[in-house]
Amino acid sequence: MHIRSVANAGFTLIELMIAVAVAAIPASVALPSYQDYVRRGNIPEATAALGQGRIAMEQWFQDNRTYAGAACPGNGKHFTFACDTAATTFQITATGTGTMAGFSYTINQNNGRTSTTPWGNGASCWVGRKGDSC
Repeated sequence: MHIRSVANAGFTLIELMIAVAVAAIPASVALPSYQDYVRRGNIPEATAALGQGRIAMEQWFQDNRTYAGAACPGNGKHFTFACDTAATTFQITATGTGTMAGFSYTINQNNGRTSTTPWGNGASCWVGRKGDSC
């Protein structure tokens, strides 16, 4: 009588490659969606600070009859802020840094809002997600 030994059971290289490929397909779709989701979550840092900055500019103007010399919002985690003030005009710009590079939002004395993003530009609004437009 001939006795066969049982070989070690395991996965072949082909089976492992198929498993990796099957796992990679959903990951390749999910990762960009997740990155866009995280970016959308960072945008309120800029828009909220711009809104607060506009209020501070108007309060300064009420007290001083000029926007010149008004304080600019402080830099945040994902955005830096710059102010351009004159006697009767101002513009506050939020520029993205790090993972938010390529994002820029502005507001002015007329509450005019513009945005430049990888998702599209807004000439009269703040683009907050892919596919948004003014």
